[in-house]
Amino acid sequence: MVRWRRFLGRMAAVLAVVTAGAVTAVAPAAAAPAGDMTPYVVGGTRATQGEFPFMVRLSMGCGGALYSPRLVLTAAHCVGRTGANTSITATLGVVDLQSSSRIQVRSNYVYRAPGYNGNGDDWALIRLATPVTSLATLNIATSTAYDNGTFTVAGWGAAREGGAQQRYLLKATVPFVDDTTCNRYYGGDVIPSEEICAGYASGGVDTCQGDSGGPMFRRDAAGAWIQVGIVSWGNGCARPNYPGVYTQVSTFASAIRSAAASLGG
Repeated sequence: MVRWRRFLGRMAAVLAVVTAGAVTAVAPAAAAPAGDMTPYVVGGTRATQGEFPFMVRLSMGCGGALYSPRLVLTAAHCVGRTGANTSITATLGVVDLQSSSRIQVRSNYVYRAPGYNGNGDDWALIRLATPVTSLATLNIATSTAYDNGTFTVAGWGAAREGGAQQRYLLKATVPFVDDTTCNRYYGGDVIPSEEICAGYASGGVDTCQGDSGGPMFRRDAAGAWIQVGIVSWGNGCARPNYPGVYTQVSTFASAIRSAAASLGG
């Protein structure tokens, strides 16, 4: 299977309608064909309000993390191209997407990783029209020091392969899987210099449809959350011997910071 189809599989097959009252999915996530790539939190539990204040839900059916008050870090496969873009609505500050206290902000610009073609380089920044200063941002890893151990993933994606998107934020923990093992599972498709794997050999816990672009994170030496991955792709959801594959943030930290600076963030 070609790699770009895997990327598309992790993105939710929904159209979000944003109104003053709610964010409503007007079409359910389609079931993924066997072998396609799909991201959502399977085997997770509901997050508590304020637990992960940096989490962002994007109206095209992806997740993201608040990199700065005006920038959301997400996956390149969630956006079309670099340039002005006012079509994306970010929902922030809540675990319940229909909460009356949710914050909703439109985009005004998208920066997609240069050279992205569906094979690595899977990161992007979305600039918000107005800054969100009331929420904590998520620092990114700038070295491989934290690219190990146990990670946390969270998102509003489906709770089972081919399932519907979630109203409430789900969370789960997944262990690091080394490059050699992960590439053995995926037949050499993983790019070790750009991607990091996490999951259980027995399956059961994973990201899936609708979680694309969301963060994979852990505690740093000071006990603060730090982002080590971006939900990218995987074979189905929570299948045995198919861990989730994430963009390795430390690889692109310098490029992300440079792009953020150019966007005023």
